[in-house]
Amino acid sequence: MDIADATIVPNLPWIIGGGMLLGAFAIGGWIFTTWLRIRNGYPLENSWGKAIYPKNDAEALERIKLLTQENAQLRAELGSIKDRLGNVERIVTDESHRVASEIEALRRTN
Repeated sequence: MDIADATIVPNLPWIIGGGMLLGAFAIGGWIFTTWLRIRNGYPLENSWGKAIYPKNDAEALERIKLLTQENAQLRAELGSIKDRLGNVERIVTDESHRVASEIEALRRTN
């Protein structure tokens, strides 16, 4: 008897069935991930990563406009905070040095 006759042929239905089951799981997983992408608002992509149906509706454009305005406002606020922090650093470093020199000057006069 040949090894193919003894081992492979009797188990051929299990081998074919396992391959088909593995393929079915792969297809089911692909369908599930595509469903999740659609459900959560991600655009579908082709094999090169380019969006198949990009969202260019009025709602998306309005959100982009609002986010751009908020970004500009936050940048202005950050600039203001940087200026105030610079002033605080200057006051802290200059005042502490000046106060120390005034205390030393008072010690010398007494």
